[in-house]
Amino acid sequence: MISNDTVLGLLFLCQTVFGALGNSFLLGLYITTFLIGTKLRPIDLLISHLAFVNDLVLLSKGVPQTMAAFGLNNFLDDVGCQLVFYFHRVARGISLCTTCLLSSIQTITLSPRSSRWAEVKARITKCIVSFCFLCWTFHLPIYYIILLNVKGPIRVKNITERNNLIYCSAPIGISFNVALHIFVFSLPDILCVGIMVGTSGYMIFVLYRHHQKVQYIHGNDLTSSSNPEIRATQTILLLVSMFVSFYSLNTILTLFMQFEKPASWLVHVNVFLAACFPVCSPFVLIVSDSQVLKYSLALWDRIKLPVQ
Repeated sequence: MISNDTVLGLLFLCQTVFGALGNSFLLGLYITTFLIGTKLRPIDLLISHLAFVNDLVLLSKGVPQTMAAFGLNNFLDDVGCQLVFYFHRVARGISLCTTCLLSSIQTITLSPRSSRWAEVKARITKCIVSFCFLCWTFHLPIYYIILLNVKGPIRVKNITERNNLIYCSAPIGISFNVALHIFVFSLPDILCVGIMVGTSGYMIFVLYRHHQKVQYIHGNDLTSSSNPEIRATQTILLLVSMFVSFYSLNTILTLFMQFEKPASWLVHVNVFLAACFPVCSPFVLIVSDSQVLKYSLALWDRIKLPVQ
C-alpha cells in the first residue's frame, strides 16, 4: 500500500515538473522567436518574464517540498532554508507585479482609441523593460527579513517557539517591528491586487459592451469575438482571476501560520496553493493565446526549411 508521504511526493513532483516544462516552453519559444527576427507583441516580453519568474517560484518551493514529502527533511541548513524561502518570496512578489502590469497594459490597449490614450499606450509599451527592472529592484531588498527569521529544520522535538515547516522552521508569532515591516511592504501587494481587480472589472465591462454591439449588428453571429485583441483580453482576465484566487488563499494561510503552529498537512496545502498559478498559467496561455500557436508554427517552418 502506498503511504501518504509517497502520494504527496508524487503530487508535488508532477506539479513541479509539468509547471516547469510549461513555463520553460513559453520562455524558450519567445526567446527563440525574438532571436530569429520575428516581431513580438509588447505583452510578449511580460509573458516571457512571467514564465521565468514562475519557473523560479516552482523550483525554489516545489523541489525542496518534493524531497521533504519523500522523507528527506534535513537536507538544508540555515543558509539553504533562508535562500530557498527568500527567492520564493521574491519570485512570488515579482509574479504579482508582472501579472498586474499585464492587466494594466491590456486595459490601456482596450481603451478608446483617442490621441491621448494612443500616446499613453506608446509610452507604456516602451517602458516594459524598465518596469520589469523596477520590480526586481523593489522586491530583492524588501524580503531581507526572511534571511533573519527562517532557520533550518527543527531537530529537537521539545522546541515549541518555532513552527516546523517540514524542511525548515520559522518563529511562531512575529514581533512588533517585524509586523510593521510586513505591513508596510505588503501595501504594494495589496495595491497590485486592487489594480488587477479594477482593471479586470473594466475589461469585463468593455467585453460586455463589445458583445452587445456584435449582437446588435450581427444578431447571433458572434464571429468577431475571435478578434485577437478580444481573445488576448479574455486570456489575461482568466490569468488575473486565477492569480487573485490562489494568491488570496495562499496569503490567508501564510498569515495564519505566522501565529499558529500549523499541522503538516496545512503546510503541504499552502505550498500546493502557492504553486497552482505558476503551474496553470503557461498552459492557459498555450491553449488560449493564438499567438503562441503562430510563433510555434513559424519556428517549426524555420526548422524544416534547411532540411528541405
